[in-house]
Amino acid sequence: MNAIAFMTANYVARETDWAMHGWGHGDRATNERFRPLETYAERLDELFATVRSLGFETIDLWGAHLHPDWATDEHLTIASGLLAKHDIEVATYAAWVDAGTIERACELARGVATRVIGAGASGELSDLVPVLRDHGVCLAIENHPERSPDELLGKIATGDGTFAATVDTGWWATQGCDPARAIEELGEHVRHVHLKDVRAAGEPHETCRWGEGVVDVRDCVLRLEALGYTGTLSVEHEPEDHDPSEECRSMLEELQGWLR
Repeated sequence: MNAIAFMTANYVARETDWAMHGWGHGDRATNERFRPLETYAERLDELFATVRSLGFETIDLWGAHLHPDWATDEHLTIASGLLAKHDIEVATYAAWVDAGTIERACELARGVATRVIGAGASGELSDLVPVLRDHGVCLAIENHPERSPDELLGKIATGDGTFAATVDTGWWATQGCDPARAIEELGEHVRHVHLKDVRAAGEPHETCRWGEGVVDVRDCVLRLEALGYTGTLSVEHEPEDHDPSEECRSMLEELQGWLR
C-alpha cells in the first residue's frame, strides 16, 4: 500500500493563531518560530508528536520547519534525531529552491533521509541540474503557476533526468485543469502527490476537507492506482482560519479505506 504523508505546511497558519492573512504571513511566522536554535528541539519535538498523534508515520517536511536560509548542521542533527525518536519517515523535503539555495536544500534533504525535493523552483532551472546530480536528489516540481501538464512536462524535460513531477491536485483545479487528467498526462513522471481539495476553481486558492470542494480526490487516487503509482500520497489541507488536525486525521482514515 502507498505510504501516506502529512504535509507539515498544513500548519502554515498555526503560528498566527489561525488568523493568517495570506501565505506569506504564515510562512514568515513559522520561519521566525523555528529558526532559533535554542528552542528548535522543543518546538520541533512538539510538532512531530502532534503529527504522530494523528496517525501519520510519514511527512513532507516543509521548508519553514527546516529552511535552507537558516538551518545549521545543529538544526539538522536535531531534526534527524527527532524523526528517529518519533519513528517518522520523510517522503519529501518541501522547500522552494533556486540557484542560491539548491546546494543546502540537497544537503538538508539527504540529511533527513530523502532524495526528493517536492516543491517549486525559481530562476534558470538548468542551473539546478548539476547540483541535484551531484547529490543524487530529484527535484519533483510541484505545479503552482503551470496551467497545463504540457507546461510542466516542458520543464521536466530540461532536467536531464533530475526533474520529475509533484502533483498538487488542488493547484491543478485552481488553474482550471482537471487533476485526474493531469495525472494521466504526466504518467511516469509523477514522483510524488499532494492530495488537496479546494473550494472553487480559480483564485483564491482556498483549501478544504476532501469532498467539500471541486476536486474528486478519490478519482485521482484511482487514476494513480491504474497508472501503477506506488509512491507516497500526501494529505494536504492548509486553512488560514482554523486548525486542520482533525480533518487531516479523518482524511487519513478515508484514504486508508480507499487503498484497501
